[in-house]
Amino acid sequence: MNVHDIIRKVRDKEAFTHAEVVSMLEIDPKSREAHLLMGEGARISRELTDNTAEVHGQFALNLAPCPVNCRFCAFAAKYGIFKEPKELTVQESIDYAKGFDNAPENAAVFLMTTANYDFGKFMEISQEVRKMLRPETLMIANVGDMSPEQAVKMKNAGFNGTYHAIRMGEGDKTNAPVKQRLKSIRAFQDAGLVVGTCVEPIGPEHTNDEIAEKILLAASFDPAFSGAMRRITIPGSDLEQYGMISELRLAQIVAITRIATPMSVLGNCTHEPNILGASSGATLFWAEVGANPRDTNEKTEENRGMSVADCSKLFAEADWQVGKRPSIYYNKKHNVLAEA
Repeated sequence: MNVHDIIRKVRDKEAFTHAEVVSMLEIDPKSREAHLLMGEGARISRELTDNTAEVHGQFALNLAPCPVNCRFCAFAAKYGIFKEPKELTVQESIDYAKGFDNAPENAAVFLMTTANYDFGKFMEISQEVRKMLRPETLMIANVGDMSPEQAVKMKNAGFNGTYHAIRMGEGDKTNAPVKQRLKSIRAFQDAGLVVGTCVEPIGPEHTNDEIAEKILLAASFDPAFSGAMRRITIPGSDLEQYGMISELRLAQIVAITRIATPMSVLGNCTHEPNILGASSGATLFWAEVGANPRDTNEKTEENRGMSVADCSKLFAEADWQVGKRPSIYYNKKHNVLAEA
């Protein structure tokens, strides 16, 4: 399938098959054809969002060895990077949240925890944070798998949505079974929480077939946004030997994800923030403070993490406006998850 056939199919609003997505991923990212796809990904994103990108702020409620032991994560207990659990107080959590809420170009506030964080404490702090945010501010959870009952409690606590992904190597490179991740996504959606997702974390060892599978799986449950994230090497980790994909390859995958995802999905993320991604159809960056699963520093704002202003500047360099409003991605009223 040549690039012009792909672009025609996009314009005709036809769905792409697994084999067609693989064929796009097989294109050399340095080639003219790949750059045509990147341009098409950007065109779609700019038209869907009126050339307006978003920055969402995320902070972690805790820093602890995590028993899920995702082999790409700095929190994995097996790596021993963070030996003692540390948790934010209610006031520290409020301060982080208000820091994002007071940034004019921040469109949502994400609260992140490790998978073993106490749910009762999560509810307690989340409700206190919600009280201190502006009424129109969207509060999003980035947490482990949850039951239907817990999902309802999250909704009642004031969450508008969640971030949840079926990660690369899920169930093999993590202790989280794919079926359980899918059940959590269904539980969130059934509770009225809108789910955002991403194809992540991508490394050089992942095949085009694997990446295509995850692109189409993410698209199947009509998320708030999809997109692509590369794996950041954690020193001493099991996956360090493979290294990282380039930002150019990541930008190609970002564009292909946008092309192969239905137009009903407005958002297309990439992480970590970069201009190539923004130029290829990424419309969402995350600003981060506190603990970060890609960082060995306890406070990522002192190392890898970018601020809302930093992310906004990167988008501006790619000629994007940055929305000064609650996120439009979490306005979905109905999500439908394909049967697992």
